Amino acid sequence: MVAAAGLRVVRCGGSPLHGARAVFSADARFLLCTAGDFVKVYSAATEELVRLLRGHSGLVTGVRLNPHNRLQLYSCSLDGSIKLWDFTDGILIKTFTVGYKLLALYALDSCEDSVFVIIPKRGERDTFQLVSVKLTKTAGQDVEAKEFSVVLEGVDASPKCTAFGREGEYVASVKNLHLQVYFFKRKQLNRFSLRATNAKGGNNLFTCVACHPKEDCIATGHADGKIRLWRNFYHNKEYVFSTLHWHHDRVMDLSFSVEGTSLLSGGVEAVLVQWHNGSDCKKDFLPRLGSAIEYISVSSDGTLYCTLHTDNRITIINSNLRFSKSIQGLIRARDVKTGLVVDPRTKALVLNGEAGHLQFYCLQSDKQLYSLDIVQQEYIQQEGLNQTDLVKVAFSAQGKWLATVEEREEEPDLELHLKLWFFDEETQSFKLNTQISMPHDDHITAMCFRDMDELEDDSLILVTAGKDCLFKVWVILEDTDPEAQQSLSWSCDFVGSYHNYQATNCCFSEDGSLLAVSFEETVTVWDSSTWDLKCTFCHPPGKIRDICFGRLTCSKYLIGATDHGFLCCWNLLSCALEWSAHLNIVILQPDPLSEHIAAVSWLSKESSLFVFKPNESRPICIQRNLCQEKIQFAAFVPRDVPETVGSEKYAWLRRSQLYFLTDAQELMTFSTKSPEERLTVSSKQLAVEESLPVTPFSLLLGKHRHQQSQGDIDLTKVVRNHHEQDSPAVKELLHTPAHVLPSASFLCPIFINSLLISKEKESAEEVADEVEMESEEAEEDSDEEKDVTEMEQENIKSMDLLGETTCKLSKAEEKELRKVRKMDYSWISAF
Repeated sequence: MVAAAGLRVVRCGGSPLHGARAVFSADARFLLCTAGDFVKVYSAATEELVRLLRGHSGLVTGVRLNPHNRLQLYSCSLDGSIKLWDFTDGILIKTFTVGYKLLALYALDSCEDSVFVIIPKRGERDTFQLVSVKLTKTAGQDVEAKEFSVVLEGVDASPKCTAFGREGEYVASVKNLHLQVYFFKRKQLNRFSLRATNAKGGNNLFTCVACHPKEDCIATGHADGKIRLWRNFYHNKEYVFSTLHWHHDRVMDLSFSVEGTSLLSGGVEAVLVQWHNGSDCKKDFLPRLGSAIEYISVSSDGTLYCTLHTDNRITIINSNLRFSKSIQGLIRARDVKTGLVVDPRTKALVLNGEAGHLQFYCLQSDKQLYSLDIVQQEYIQQEGLNQTDLVKVAFSAQGKWLATVEEREEEPDLELHLKLWFFDEETQSFKLNTQISMPHDDHITAMCFRDMDELEDDSLILVTAGKDCLFKVWVILEDTDPEAQQSLSWSCDFVGSYHNYQATNCCFSEDGSLLAVSFEETVTVWDSSTWDLKCTFCHPPGKIRDICFGRLTCSKYLIGATDHGFLCCWNLLSCALEWSAHLNIVILQPDPLSEHIAAVSWLSKESSLFVFKPNESRPICIQRNLCQEKIQFAAFVPRDVPETVGSEKYAWLRRSQLYFLTDAQELMTFSTKSPEERLTVSSKQLAVEESLPVTPFSLLLGKHRHQQSQGDIDLTKVVRNHHEQDSPAVKELLHTPAHVLPSASFLCPIFINSLLISKEKESAEEVADEVEMESEEAEEDSDEEKDVTEMEQENIKSMDLLGETTCKLSKAEEKELRKVRKMDYSWISAF
C-alpha cells in the first residue's frame, strides 16, 4: 500500500544556522538568520525563537533588511525566488520569482527598486555572476522579476566573497588569487592579483572580503591567516595595502564596525579578534567561543555583534567584547557514531555533539538542552591527531542509567573505556559510577540494556558485543564495604561466543526473557535467566546488518536485515523463517509503543521507507525518495499526547514520531499536517496575533485563558465572543514599557474588570448597538481610543453584577492618559 501524498518529509531541526550571514533588526531586538528552508527570528534578549518564516521550497541562502522599511525583510533561496516579509508579524508580503538559483543577496540604500544577487551563469558549470534584479512594484503577491543586469562576472558563490563599499559606490569581489573592484558611477572595473605563495611560504588565496562603511578601504582575508587592507584601489598600479596577522589558519570572515573604527575577524581558532584603526598593535580578543567562526554580523546601532559557528551555534556579543547570549541548535558533529538515542526522561534526542560530549537536543524548541562531557579530556584542534572518540550510547528503560563507550585507536594499540553513569536526582545530572578499561579486546560493535520497567536495579542487565568474537553481560553488584564511596558498581557476569565469529548486533525481547546476538551470518537466541543457547537462524546468507524483536502482539517474531539485501522475519515459536523480502535495508527501527517497525532502504542513490508489522508480509506504508542525502540513523520518539491521524494508513504515526538523520546531519521527520497545523504549542504562544512577550506572566495568562475556554462550553455565544476577543487592558499592560505605565492602583481595577463576564441577559444585538453608539460618538478619536472606551463600557456592566460601580474617565483624563503612554522614555534605559 503506497502512502498518499498527504505524508510529507519535513525538516524539523539541524538545518545549518550558519548558511548565510545573520542580520539584526533596526532596533537590535531581533536576530534574523537562515535555517534550511526557513528564516528564524530570535529575540536578542531572551534567545527565544519568536518567528519561523515559512514559504521557501528550497534552501534559504540570504537575508537582508529592506533598506527603505526596516520592519521588512528580503530573503532569497535556491528555489529561485526573493520573498519580502513583515518579520514582526510573520506575514509574507510579496514573492519575486527570478528563475535562477540564488546564492547570495545584497540590498543597498541607494537602490530603491532593485537588489543584488549571485546566480549561476547559464550554460557554464561552477561559474557565477553578480547581477542587479529589478523588483517591480506591480500589484499582486506573486510577481516575476526577470529584468536584471550583470554587474560582475566570475565571482565566488560564497556571500562573504562579495561586499559593497561606501554607500554603494563600488563593489569588491574576491575569488582564488584575484580581487576585482567595480565603480558604479564611473563604470570602471579594476582587477588585482596576488601570487599563490609569498617568499615566506604563505598562502595568498582570498577567503573573504569586507568594505569600510565610510572610507575607501577594502579588507580581505587569506588562507594563511593574514588580513590585507587595500587603499588607493582607484588605480590599477598605484594601489597600496597593509597587512594584519594573528590567525594561524584561514580567515573565515571579516566585518567592519558601524563607523569603521574597528575591524572584526574570525577563523578556526574560535576567537573573535577586534582590530582598532587598522593597527596590528591594537587588538582585543574574545576567545573560547566553541567552534570555528563562519560569519560575523554587526547591529546597525553598533551595540551588538553576532558570530555564527560551524557547530550550529549563534553567539551574541556586546560591542565591548563581552559575551551576552548563546543560541545552540543541533550541533553538527564531526562524525555521528552513537546514532540517534532517545532519553526516556526528557524525550530528547541524544547523539554526538562537541568532541567527547553527548548533546541532549530538544525536538520541540530546536535547541540543545545541555551537553554532557563523557571523555573529560581537552580536545586539541590539530589535523591527523588521534583523539578519544565517543562511539556508543545506551539508556536503561527509565533513564536512570547511561552506558557509553569511548575509544582511541593508535596503531597497533586500541584504548577502550566502558562507562556507566547514574542519574542523580539532586543535581539533575549524570554522575560517573563505574569505568571499565578494555572491556573487550577489540572494537565494541553493539550495546543494549534489558528493558524492564519494574525493579530496574535488581533486573538491570547490560550486554556488549565486540569484534573479539565475544558478547559480555554486565550486572550491578552491591558493595558491602561501609567505607566504599558508592554502594553500587558494575561487573561482568557472563561471557558468550559462537564458533569464534565476530559479534555484530544484540537486542533484548520486549519482556527481557530472550537475548538475540548476531555473529556475522548467524543470529543466536539466548535465555537471559540461564544464558543457555536456545536456537540459531542463518537463512538467507549474508552478514547480519541489524536485528530487532517484534513488540506487543508481534513479540514472537525476530526481524533481521542482511548486507546481501534481504529482510527476514523468523518465528520464535516454530524456529522457522516466516517470510523474507529482497530489500537493501540499512536501518531497522521498531516503535516502542506499537507493533510497527520502520525499515529504511538505500538503492540507486535513493532512500525509501517501509513501515510494516512482523505478522504481515505486506508493508503498511511505502514512501519513496525520502531525501537527496543518504539516511544515517532513525529513531521513534514517543508523543506526549497521541496524534489525531485522519487515515489508518498513518496509524503508525499516532503514538510515536519517526525522526531520521541524513549524511548532511539534517534532522527530518514525517507529517500529515499543513505547515500552519504543524506549529507546536510553544510556537503558537510565540506567534499569537498580538506578539505577547514570552514572560512567565504572559504564559500563565495564556494557560488560564486556555483552561477557561475549555470549561466554558455552556456559555452563550455573546459570552464566548467576549472571551475570544483580545482585551485592550491586557494588551496595554503587556505591551507598554514598565517605566511608562501609570501606577498599579490605576491599572489594577481596569485589568480586573476586563476579566469579568458581562450579564448573560444582554443579547448580542444590545452589545452590538452599544459598540456602534460609542463609535459614532468618538469618530474623531483614534482606533486605540475606541478600543479603550469600549472596554471601559463593558467593564462598567460587568461590575453591576457585583453591585459595584466604577467611575468613568472623562475625555480630558483619557487624552492625558494617552499622552503619558505615547511619550518616549527609552533614553532612561541607558542608565
